[in-house]
Amino acid sequence: MKATIDPTDIARQVRDARRGSQAAFAWLHRAFAPLVHAIHLGVTSRARAEELTQETFVIAFGRLAQLREPASFGPWIAMIARRNRAVSGVEERDLAEADDPAWHGAGPESAAQANEALRAIRRLPEAYRETLMLRLVEGLSGPEIANLTGLTPESVRVNLHRGMARLRDALGVITRQEERADDRTS
Repeated sequence: MKATIDPTDIARQVRDARRGSQAAFAWLHRAFAPLVHAIHLGVTSRARAEELTQETFVIAFGRLAQLREPASFGPWIAMIARRNRAVSGVEERDLAEADDPAWHGAGPESAAQANEALRAIRRLPEAYRETLMLRLVEGLSGPEIANLTGLTPESVRVNLHRGMARLRDALGVITRQEERADDRTS
């Protein structure tokens, strides 16, 4: 998904999926898979995140009649994804750190940096972790994240800003602004 989705389109697709439209199920999956995948990747290995993403959609589609407000599909499936974890969060993080394979197409140094960043993101609070995963891993913009999650654009902006600051701290990244401040105090 690379464009903001109108809530009326989401509601229409949910209603069509409730009537059994395979095209509507496919549309919902295509539109919201990045959200669900980001939630799972934030706490588990890439392979397990793929499995849990599919499981989450099976659960959600099986419960689609229970969704009260069809336009709220994004926040609803996000809640299902957060609850769809086979083992505890600590065990998931341990699994994620133990079995993440190298990033395809990346050199050894880039893959090591990506894995280090992913481990650091996984240690962040949920709100920051999810928005950063959507931005940095899934490649979504702030407005797209707001649209999928049901958060306000301002909340997404705050979560991304604070999450990036925490991520920089966790990775020991010094920004140009910090370098200039250090130069002034030297």
